[in-house]
Amino acid sequence: MAKMAKMVKKAKNPAKKAAPKRRAPAASKKQPTKKATTAKPKPAPRAAAKPAVVARPGVASASTPAERRRQFPEALRLRGISVSLTASDLQKSLEFYVDGLGFTVKERWEKDGKLQGVMLIAGSCEIGLSQDDWAKGRDRKKGVGFSLWCETEQDVDALAARIKGAGGQLVDGPKDEAGLGRYVTVDDPDGFRIRIYRRG
Repeated sequence: MAKMAKMVKKAKNPAKKAAPKRRAPAASKKQPTKKATTAKPKPAPRAAAKPAVVARPGVASASTPAERRRQFPEALRLRGISVSLTASDLQKSLEFYVDGLGFTVKERWEKDGKLQGVMLIAGSCEIGLSQDDWAKGRDRKKGVGFSLWCETEQDVDALAARIKGAGGQLVDGPKDEAGLGRYVTVDDPDGFRIRIYRRG
């Protein structure tokens, strides 16, 4: 009987099935992490190559801007220019430049009451005339290879007529020349050649 009761008990209370073992969650396959790609910096534009500073013979090469300025100074800048001519007869040349060409006397230099030199002006241009002291001999030729070019806005034909009226001898013109304009050429009493032109 006891054995039967034990079997009935087992039938009524069947042994609990062992709970299935839970599997540990499978390790998630990690996706390979992509390495962050950093954009390569663009190379800086190359600076223009500086011209090499060539040292003058016997002068040390300059390394700083200030030294370069001292070694290679800037180009010459002028506000005006004047020429000085020596005259065989100052009074005769003075009459030619004033009465013939139309210059004005700006300054005069005298010695012992005798005129030694003058500074003439026309617009912003100047010509100095001085009496030759003949220290280099009286046979010295003046004006050889000399040519003075003068630009004007005046009527060249009227200037030519004035020069002739004052006794001046025209060498050339008045006439036109391509690239130059209308011009007239005249020599002063010592042979210094002067060409006055007006651009067309």
